[in-house]
Amino acid sequence: MRKLFTLIASIAIITLVGCSNNRVNATAMAETGMQGKMVSTFLIGDYVDAKSAQSKLTEVGFEIIASYKSIEKGTTIVFTNAALKREGAKKGRSHVAVLRMFVDTQEKMISITNPVYFGKAYMQDEYTHTVFKTQLESLHKAFSGLNGSEDKIPFDDLAGYHFMIGMPYYEDADELGVGKSTELIAKAKRYKKGKLLIYELKLSETSTLLGYDLGKRTKKFVKKIGRANAAILPYSISIENGKATSLEAKYYIALNYPLLSMTTFTTIATVPGAIVKDLKKPFK
Repeated sequence: MRKLFTLIASIAIITLVGCSNNRVNATAMAETGMQGKMVSTFLIGDYVDAKSAQSKLTEVGFEIIASYKSIEKGTTIVFTNAALKREGAKKGRSHVAVLRMFVDTQEKMISITNPVYFGKAYMQDEYTHTVFKTQLESLHKAFSGLNGSEDKIPFDDLAGYHFMIGMPYYEDADELGVGKSTELIAKAKRYKKGKLLIYELKLSETSTLLGYDLGKRTKKFVKKIGRANAAILPYSISIENGKATSLEAKYYIALNYPLLSMTTFTTIATVPGAIVKDLKKPFK
């Protein structure tokens, strides 16, 4: 009887704690003013060339860390600032340290990763709305007339986002290599004589974010499922506390293509595995 009472009491405590946490999370979400709202994945704007785009970004305080040909007749600009780097320096949050802008010279448009969308997805319960709202305001200041993309997800769902039942979440990272962080970074730099390393961004003494190119065949998936979302490339590798990881490929693709249907996803079924295979090669 005593064991039964203890079990019932334990379940009650767990339930109360869970309810308390849910109330805390709901309150925190309500404070952002975003509860119940849809958030676009990208900010879409009128075309400007890559050089002009970089100037506009630096004028509002961003630091350009890479300019990369992500697709034919298209360039992805990777940028950051002090606030983003501070957030990215937190444990397990390095991917939030950069934003991306795709300049499409073919379709004559620009597409920028929405800092609120990716900020909430990557920071989860550590998300601070004022930080990412400020980034959004800076982007609107730099580029007038930005509109949200048709790709969007409810703000409430971003922290726990996954494509469907059985698919990975943010925390289900792909492990690429293990060893001293300095050695892992050195390997990434040496592989193919460093030709695949797009950028290196040190966030703290224990955390560095690398931008890495994928194989030519692998990255063709962007052309297949939508060039407008080409800011998905280059792929990012997190080097933290002696481990090299990347966002689980099925999660990362789905997060960048939230309108992707299961039917279309099956047409690139081999791509997630190919991405992991490409990214593991430098660390062998």
